[in-house]
Amino acid sequence: MHIPKTGSDARILFIGNSYTSRNNLPRLLANLAAVAQHPRTLHVESIVAGGASLRRHWNAGKAQQAIANGAWNYVVLQEQSTLPVKNSHRYHDNVRLFAAEIVAHEARTVLYLTWSRQSAPQTQDVITRAVTDISGEVNAVVVPVGETWQRVLRESPEIRLYTEDGSHPTPAGSYLAACVFHVALFGERVQDDSIANALNLDNGAARKLQAASWVCRDFRGELSRPTADKPSDTGMSR
Repeated sequence: MHIPKTGSDARILFIGNSYTSRNNLPRLLANLAAVAQHPRTLHVESIVAGGASLRRHWNAGKAQQAIANGAWNYVVLQEQSTLPVKNSHRYHDNVRLFAAEIVAHEARTVLYLTWSRQSAPQTQDVITRAVTDISGEVNAVVVPVGETWQRVLRESPEIRLYTEDGSHPTPAGSYLAACVFHVALFGERVQDDSIANALNLDNGAARKLQAASWVCRDFRGELSRPTADKPSDTGMSR
């Protein structure tokens, strides 16, 4: 299986719902990769439906066709945001369905670890555990957006990540997600002004989000509990 290396192109399919489509997360990631220290051209596509679970996508059949026909390097699975809290076993079953299909077509499964609702921060650990528990079984890359989100809420509460509904991401939230994806998939620090500015983020806020995303390279399922950051120059474990 081809895993993108420094300076190479990559093909990434996103399967999910509004946490993926809001502010066009796949395009933000592609734009960050294009201006990185070691630029990459990402071909990104998405199959999204509002509020959709992975099982709904599976039953519709379009996602399997896209996986089979796309010659992807990575396929990103974004579950309906509260399902890992309500029924982690169902979530695990959904991931297993897709992971088998993804492996059969020589791509790598990526699990988009999302954030808790603003009104229920205590559920972040449940979401994180549900994702990390299945990741090893299916040999998936975990992209710990939700964990990094919690770090920003603690350390930079002036940056608004949630929209008024307490669920969906603001442009800052989606920018953070794109930064975490870039670090998790390519092991490279985000250094960007232009894309953040296009989202009306000031440079100070952008720098804080970039720094928070770089911490995720050492993610081992424990970031929601404040710990001392360990220096490292290695990319995030796949």
